[in-house]
Amino acid sequence: MTDMTRDTLHATLCRDPQDFAQLRDSWDALHRRCAAATPFQSHAWLSSWWLSYGAEGRLRTVLVRRGDRLVAAAPLMLVHAPMPLLVPVGLGISDYFDVLVDDDGAKETLRALRHGLHRAARNAVIDMREVRPGAVAEELYDTWTGARRRLQDSTCMELPASPIDELTRRMASSRAQRIRAKLRKIDAMGIESRVVAEHEVSDTVGHLLRLHELQWRGRGINVEHLRPRFAAHLERAARRMVRDGDAALTEFRQDGEVVAAKLTVHSGRLTGGYLYGADPVLRERKVDVTTMLLRHDAHLAAGSGGDVLSLLRGSEAYKDHWRPQPVTNSRLLLANPALQPLLRLRATQVTSRDWAARTVVEQLPAARDWRARWNSRRAGTPAH
Repeated sequence: MTDMTRDTLHATLCRDPQDFAQLRDSWDALHRRCAAATPFQSHAWLSSWWLSYGAEGRLRTVLVRRGDRLVAAAPLMLVHAPMPLLVPVGLGISDYFDVLVDDDGAKETLRALRHGLHRAARNAVIDMREVRPGAVAEELYDTWTGARRRLQDSTCMELPASPIDELTRRMASSRAQRIRAKLRKIDAMGIESRVVAEHEVSDTVGHLLRLHELQWRGRGINVEHLRPRFAAHLERAARRMVRDGDAALTEFRQDGEVVAAKLTVHSGRLTGGYLYGADPVLRERKVDVTTMLLRHDAHLAAGSGGDVLSLLRGSEAYKDHWRPQPVTNSRLLLANPALQPLLRLRATQVTSRDWAARTVVEQLPAARDWRARWNSRRAGTPAH
């Protein structure tokens, strides 16, 4: 599919995973020229995801070039159930989705991307999950000529990209004093953090997933985190992202033993703590693990040049202690005018399923904790 325009912008459809893999350098350059992009739009994350979760014949990534320069991209794939849909590459384990558009000449470039998406979605509804406020996809939605519908998706919690001392000033003085006491205890116990190098990523990801399984054992872990395909993806993506400066993988050691590990991801404006594992013995010793990890993430965020430290999906009660700002992602449905009935059906399916899930959750014991977990996992796992 090719659409030549008078100003040399042209849109194409990438359906070959090998061609997508070869976009690496131009994609990374575009990712850095799109200020709204999150770490989950990096080529390292998306290409690794495809190797673990992609299905043959399903890739549908719309690309826009100005001459030979890649200036926009919409990483999508085709699924057939419950109807023909174009959904995000990265679905299920990515906290944010967006399209990429070069900040230079964004208005006309977005127009070309929109035209390419109209052609790619001739027979399918575009279902974009986890669109963060301020994303380029929101502008795409606002200017879409055709059927559209905005729904709510997951809630994320955000803090300023500030050191831990500044974050504690946001709290009541009594709570801030308790946080400082907890941090002094961690330091007195000799727990030290170290950001690992690229060649150490494989071992540290292994520690992280092992400890993650231990900390959740018997408490309803997200089963996707136990699967080999997830481990393979995380190791591949982390290795490249660490090398490129898009992630930090950190070990926390006590007496030479790894007692915790965490993957923190970066983009131009946002730092987010993606996944961690902690030895249950830390909690037995009354170590406040979340405070320990947040201090480290706050340090990374403050030095990143960005303005947001995201606690990512989920509104768990422990996050409230830090007085974060709740930010609700959107689910954006787009379709050509002829497919408006199909889009309405999709919107009805989504809202009905979410209502049913909330109803079940609210009837369970410990409803608040279950509700928070459901909210953080509602994206599910990739479906083909």
